[in-house]
Amino acid sequence: MTKSELILHLVEKNPHLYHRDVERIVTAIFDEITAALSRGDRVELRGFGAFSVKQRDARIGRNPRTGEAVSVAAKRVPFFKTGKLLRERLNGR
Repeated sequence: MTKSELILHLVEKNPHLYHRDVERIVTAIFDEITAALSRGDRVELRGFGAFSVKQRDARIGRNPRTGEAVSVAAKRVPFFKTGKLLRERLNGR
């Protein structure tokens, strides 16, 4: 599901809300999650899951085409861990 599909689905379920208002709400939520992660904070949505940031250390990688050793810099990457309720719903419990 894309962001625009999510917005359309929410508009259909909430006909009393304007499309532009739902779009602003969804954008605001995503912006807040992004801002929190960029600060290094953890974002937990009970029953859904938790977003966090993991640190990947610098390492020596390999170019798959040539086999040449390549230096890969350290970086921060987003990480998502599903919540218990979401895992149970996905597994039909």
